[in-house]
Amino acid sequence: MKTIKGPGLFLAQFAGDDAPFNSWPAITHWAAECGYAGVQVPSWDSRLFDLEAAARSKDYCDTFKGQAAEHGITVTELSTHLQGQLVAVHPAYDIAFDGFAAPSVHGNPAARQAWAVDQVKKALSASANLGLTAMASFSGALAWPYVYPWPQRPAGLVEAAFDELARRWRPLLDHAEDCGVDICYEIHPGEDLHDGISFEMFLERVQGHARARMLYDPSHYVLQALDYIDNIDIYHERIGMFHVKDAEFNPTGRQGVYGGYQSWVNRAGRFRSPGDGQVDFGAVFSKLTQYGFDGWAVVEWECCMKHPEDGAREGAAFVRDHIIRVTEKAFDDFAGAGTDDAANRAMLGL
Repeated sequence: MKTIKGPGLFLAQFAGDDAPFNSWPAITHWAAECGYAGVQVPSWDSRLFDLEAAARSKDYCDTFKGQAAEHGITVTELSTHLQGQLVAVHPAYDIAFDGFAAPSVHGNPAARQAWAVDQVKKALSASANLGLTAMASFSGALAWPYVYPWPQRPAGLVEAAFDELARRWRPLLDHAEDCGVDICYEIHPGEDLHDGISFEMFLERVQGHARARMLYDPSHYVLQALDYIDNIDIYHERIGMFHVKDAEFNPTGRQGVYGGYQSWVNRAGRFRSPGDGQVDFGAVFSKLTQYGFDGWAVVEWECCMKHPEDGAREGAAFVRDHIIRVTEKAFDDFAGAGTDDAANRAMLGL
């Protein structure tokens, strides 16, 4: 067993145009004051991070890490959630997702996809320059508009979508191998990799690629009524990253999983700050520790009610209180009889 690292904080929900959230030195100082030991970096946010420079310059990366280290902060991982989303986009979402990309490729899906692939490759190279071993991402989605089969899906539609998804990601996974970095796909509704079975479908098509891993976030499983503890038992060997995010699912006679097009606060399923929802994080931390997960416990703050800065400060303490410092000895060692092989055989009558 190993002790989980933490607490860490995903900065995507906090970066902004106002201090202290608008520069790398300031936001890492703020994160340290909140009680964090590490931060996960949104690679697309130029207020905090220069992806182009990081991909080509180890000196830039050393300076970047050094500025964080001045405040006692470690860079845990880079995130390419937005760019990964654009690796595969169904045409129904072209307009909605254009905002994730550079303005120069808006309105041009092919150019946008090529831009996204280049961004993910650069983030993998940057991760290597930073000395990181994992990168967070989304898979993107081609089949998602057909997730609920009405009208009936034509034979082969989903298979064709996953074949194409794997074709697009395989070169990126190979580049990840060259960089020594895992791609940890956040298993997330809206992505074609949204549960265990869909992850398996993808994994089969990339021939079980060793760099294809999971980002485990139990909040997304609560909202799907999926057993998030059993999920760890099944996929622990593929879990390479961990987001600490809470959720609650309170279905009524008027709405359930789909939420009736309501705002987050009015949905049956909604995200909450750690400790305010229904996730049994005691069981989650225990399971991950049992299986030797030694990555970071990273708070991803998304709450429909609580102020983000309150959520951040509470989240650091919450994670710290849940990390299990693993034991180096068995609890009943005091009762050991100190026998040897000969004594063992004698006890067995051999």
